[in-house]
Amino acid sequence: MNKKTVLVTGSSRGIGKAIAIKFAKKGYNVIINCAHNEEALQKTKNEIEGYQVSCHAFLGDIGDYETAKDLFGQIRKLYGGIDVLVNNAGISYVGLFTDMTPEDWNRVITTNLSSVYNCCSLAVPDMVRSQYGKIINISSVWGNVGASCEVAYSASKGGMNALTKALAKELAPSNIQVNAIACGAIDTEMNHFLEDEELMSLIEEIPANRLGRAEEVADLVYHLAYKNEYLTGQIIGLDGGWI
Repeated sequence: MNKKTVLVTGSSRGIGKAIAIKFAKKGYNVIINCAHNEEALQKTKNEIEGYQVSCHAFLGDIGDYETAKDLFGQIRKLYGGIDVLVNNAGISYVGLFTDMTPEDWNRVITTNLSSVYNCCSLAVPDMVRSQYGKIINISSVWGNVGASCEVAYSASKGGMNALTKALAKELAPSNIQVNAIACGAIDTEMNHFLEDEELMSLIEEIPANRLGRAEEVADLVYHLAYKNEYLTGQIIGLDGGWI
């Protein structure tokens, strides 16, 4: 197939869904994924196919290497490989560090960081062979500065940022760009645990005086995938001037 192909992990809803739809509107073959919510994943697939593009939906936890390997096996059969990898799969843990169990820690690190290793490990060899590829990691401002009561999440995003910078240097000679977007407060379900008063207090801290929109993240992801072959190894803040 002559169309370019993108994989967006964690794309049944929120930022991932907005990114997948953005690429569908631009005519890409789109692979979407989530770990558990098959109904939401199928709904997103149907929506994407409404743009007259091919969409493959994969239900599975790509924090597990064998599961990710199965996904990439399906991708190679259907499309031969991917041109763009968007590592978006992520969960948060909000609570005191002293209350966190090893299981809580491992779940966040596996979902948010090991999944990035898994997908990059499986995507990069094909990209190197074709001497082309874009890897965009969806990070967070907390990966830059840390957040109280979100130690595991902050650590996972900090690790993602370091991985982005290091991998970009390694892959630059092969014309593969690796960048990350450090998102601020984006209006998604992940922030819906906040009470109205807490939300208003948060918005008051943001110079742009509002939450970001998932579609704004999607626009930046697409720009990084479509343009800027000299821009690599960057952690780009998208936070309305907050941090």
